[in-house]
Amino acid sequence: MQLQPVILSGGSGTRLWPLSREQYPKQLLALAGAETMLQATALRLDGLSGECTVAERPMVVCNEDYRFMTAEQLRAIGKASDRIILEPAGRNTAPALTLAALAAIADGEDPLLLVMPADHVIGEREAFQQAVVVGARMAAQGAMVSFGIVPERAETGYGYIRCGADYAEGVRMIAEFVEKPDVSTAERYLASGDYLWNSGIFLVRAGVWLRAMAQLQPEILNACESAMRGCRRDSDFIRVDAQAFAACPSDSIDYAVMEHLPTRADVGIPGVVVPLAAAWSDLGAWDALWQIAEKDGQGNVGQGDVLFEDVHGTLAIATDRMVACVGVRDLVVVETPDAVMVLDKSRTQDVKKIVARLKAELRPQASAHRKIQRPWGYYDSIDSGDRFQVKRIVVNPGASLSLQMHHHRAEHWIVVTGTARVTRGDETFLLSENQSTYIPLGTTHRLENPGRLPLEMIEVQSGSYLGEDDIVRFEDSYGRQ
Repeated sequence: MQLQPVILSGGSGTRLWPLSREQYPKQLLALAGAETMLQATALRLDGLSGECTVAERPMVVCNEDYRFMTAEQLRAIGKASDRIILEPAGRNTAPALTLAALAAIADGEDPLLLVMPADHVIGEREAFQQAVVVGARMAAQGAMVSFGIVPERAETGYGYIRCGADYAEGVRMIAEFVEKPDVSTAERYLASGDYLWNSGIFLVRAGVWLRAMAQLQPEILNACESAMRGCRRDSDFIRVDAQAFAACPSDSIDYAVMEHLPTRADVGIPGVVVPLAAAWSDLGAWDALWQIAEKDGQGNVGQGDVLFEDVHGTLAIATDRMVACVGVRDLVVVETPDAVMVLDKSRTQDVKKIVARLKAELRPQASAHRKIQRPWGYYDSIDSGDRFQVKRIVVNPGASLSLQMHHHRAEHWIVVTGTARVTRGDETFLLSENQSTYIPLGTTHRLENPGRLPLEMIEVQSGSYLGEDDIVRFEDSYGRQ
């Protein structure tokens, strides 16, 4: 049986602000280990044994804004893929899976699609893989498989699956999907033994999914087919037709298809659930990270340069400076270079209210970090004021910025380490450490790193407007406009 991993990498994770931002969402962060959550998901099937073979390249469906970071993170762990499907707009998981299924059958194959959100944590890989093998047998026979997490507590933050009759050994029919319950209902679910947390992980043959969509959601299928007919390849990426995809309704896999299977015998597709006990979390909020992390003797979790003194039950994360906590309990403290958040651990769902206020006030902390990743490297805005901005710029070996021009600002470049090749108007020249140059307003220019080591430099901008949208690009190696 051929398994094609399909990683759904949408969403912005607003409840994990200030680490997760609109332009750098939680799946691209290393929150629960050395790898980012996307990387951990891509590695989750490594070493799978049994009758399943796993496709060498994962298929990823992601927001166009994250494409370079997604491709680079996969490349860094040896999972480089030319099957990264770019969504021009978010339309939830059912259209995302439909795009993946259409891409999967394009070469005449009909693989089993293992659909995994990129922002989940699974602590027991072997248990997960064993459940996948069981699910693959069911999917190969034409069933649509969901994985239900064996509940550890009466959780009100997850949806549930009510299990029906036995379908096969270790597999149950899906009786119904139920919404997030209140406390008393969740306690009743836990006591009954018939309810599992809905993990959002699915396994289905590509052709079976498309057949279900044709019967249950033909409007979504038609829009996705039109979008894929108009797609074009761009390096590692598959760009679907933006206008066609914009017409696609938004819906989840659960609502669009799965919840209909128990009551729609005419569809002819069994909906089944495989129980999964594998230390799972969707890391939906900061208290979820505290729950799965290793704690000290007072129940504290510290990441980065953190000091605790007479502290209990607290999560503290420091990314740029030391964080010291004294005489407090049950808090979440998260520090980044441009924001510090402190909240009661019982109020983690309310972080989204802060993000909503930041967006309403058009504050940059809602969408981006101070350090901005680019396909050529990154820049860090280390200081700014009236008519000036200072950036630390790092350019990867062999990479280059676009050939560009600014209407409203001039730039001063100082090389700290490495070698820079500078294009300024009609001239091209090299700069070494401690050398500098000046780019006048309105002058066409480009910065390149011709060396084998990262190029680090300081840029001082001055002018009447310093926004990132004051860039006119003439040439770009990465297809940006």
